[in-house]
Amino acid sequence: MDLINAIILGIVQGLTEFLPVSSSAHLRIVGEFLGTGADPGARFTAITQIGTEAAVVIFFWKDIVRIIGAWFKALGGKIPRNDPDARMGWLIIIGSVPIVVLGLLFQDAIETTLRSLWFTATTLIVFGILLGIADWVGAKRRKLDDLTYGHGVIYGFAQAMALIPGVSRSGGTITAGLFLGYSREAAARYAFLLAIPAVLGSGFYQVAKSIASPCEPGMTGCTPDIFGPLETLVATVVAFVIAIVVIAFFMKWISKHSFLPFVIYRILLGGALIVLLLTGVMTA
Repeated sequence: MDLINAIILGIVQGLTEFLPVSSSAHLRIVGEFLGTGADPGARFTAITQIGTEAAVVIFFWKDIVRIIGAWFKALGGKIPRNDPDARMGWLIIIGSVPIVVLGLLFQDAIETTLRSLWFTATTLIVFGILLGIADWVGAKRRKLDDLTYGHGVIYGFAQAMALIPGVSRSGGTITAGLFLGYSREAAARYAFLLAIPAVLGSGFYQVAKSIASPCEPGMTGCTPDIFGPLETLVATVVAFVIAIVVIAFFMKWISKHSFLPFVIYRILLGGALIVLLLTGVMTA
């Protein structure tokens, strides 16, 4: 049953990672209804995100290679430092700083207190409403070439909010981009590129942490992982396969449609979660 549950959560991770609905919130909620009857944990979530982020690397491979190549060339003085691709490299680095710093500073709260379903329900609704407002009032005129270092920092702090389940990494960064006047496509593309260092770094950090200091039943000061290495690996692979399809769908969707369906879904899910918590069907 653990393997089946892990596969289910891998599917959930792949389906929700790039949609602005919060994959960590869905893993948290679905985990409560599975046979384990418990939160799959921040470690499981971070590691399975390696799979979804690998899908981003493949989907944007040409962009990534071009950006990295230009960044090194500009660093060596072979091309102008204001080259658009080299500049994008710096923007991704600068935008990644907030989530790294805040993730390390608030690691304990992220893995415990902030995983309360009350936080999840609240952030689903609040950030869903913010996404709707941003999509409504945003000018949607700016392109990625218009991205400034100041805007990159704002994007970075928006991404850092996704450390709380329910915010959504893509949803938070896209919302910030829309408020800043960027088009849906530009906001989403930068959000996906910006997530690569943070997600891969977090995932591999958790892998190293689980190897260096495994949490066994009976140990004090830690909560044993629900899933073992095999189940986590299978879930990560499943998430990777599903995510490739979802990215292609999402990038096409936002070129022609608004984020309203996702806004409505977030509010309904958050409201339903509150009802389940109040009636005792689920515990926070």
